[in-house]
Amino acid sequence: MSLEHRELGQSGISVSCIGLGTVKFGRNQEVKYPSNFALPSDEEIVSLIDQAKSLGINLLDTAPAYGSSEQRLGRLLSDRKDWVICTKVGEEFVTGKSFYDYSATHIRKSVERSLLNLNTDYLDLVLIHSDGNDVAIIESTDCLEALSKLKERGLIRAIGMS
Repeated sequence: MSLEHRELGQSGISVSCIGLGTVKFGRNQEVKYPSNFALPSDEEIVSLIDQAKSLGINLLDTAPAYGSSEQRLGRLLSDRKDWVICTKVGEEFVTGKSFYDYSATHIRKSVERSLLNLNTDYLDLVLIHSDGNDVAIIESTDCLEALSKLKERGLIRAIGMS
């Protein structure tokens, strides 16, 4: 079985119609799930990634707010070219709490850190991790401009909002 792949807008990026979310790879505090859970072992993550790949899934969704998810993916993911990596900017999760920063400086540092954590030289898709005030983020911050500059530099292939 292989899932259908579709072009992401006009980006030229082909993504599976279902992606693999990775919040549970790195964060089990303050997550909106009905019950507590333990983080999976590296072996369990590799097994899940392999299973996803065998089903035709090529989209991995992560974020700095997902605890150690980016670091674990960067360490465990093989065949980078086979994956569409989506991460986010704007939300951080530190000492059990989320905070938001949409300043250009923070956005740039967040992307640079994600590149390092994910062990890659480009990100396929970077989403603005919304705090619920989407219009204000776009109109009142320089977040989108900062992401556009990073895209011009070839560090990001596509930009969106979550």
